[in-house]
Amino acid sequence: MNRRVLLAGLLLVLPLLAVLLANLGRDPHLIDSPLVGKPAPAFRLAKLSGGAPVDLQDFKGKPVVMNFWATWCVPCMQEHPTLAAASQHLRDEVQFLGVVFDDEEQRVGSFVDQNGSPYPALMDPEGKTAVAFGVQGVPETYFIDRQGVIVSKYVGPLDPDSLARELQKAMGGTR
Repeated sequence: MNRRVLLAGLLLVLPLLAVLLANLGRDPHLIDSPLVGKPAPAFRLAKLSGGAPVDLQDFKGKPVVMNFWATWCVPCMQEHPTLAAASQHLRDEVQFLGVVFDDEEQRVGSFVDQNGSPYPALMDPEGKTAVAFGVQGVPETYFIDRQGVIVSKYVGPLDPDSLARELQKAMGGTR
């Protein structure tokens, strides 16, 4: 066998193998975001149900679970019962917010009427809040601590165990 071909092959394969081994065991849903460890971007969004707009600053001192979702997103529909149940159970301890991503207000209203939502659905009509948070697709969920700092970003549908684990981080390990 040609030594050059063997050496070239090893030079290509070994770095790839090193990357794969370094990431073995990592949760693929936990995405490194440049926002983790930094204050959450400020926003002021209208509620689907009307009333006063919601401002992130209103929740200082309380952990926030901020879920970007849409009615056309099947994984979003799968995680909705998990988020709704946790929101009801933790309503005095944690603020849940659902930010609608690239969807029509009428469709969102129909979904909420049929499936309920114990937390506010917030309209982001120009997508500025999604851009500020670096949302690339849905569902994406940001966990924000009592001081307004993003502690983690979760991509994909949340299951009860993942939600509990990330909530613990946002609540400062008190749960």
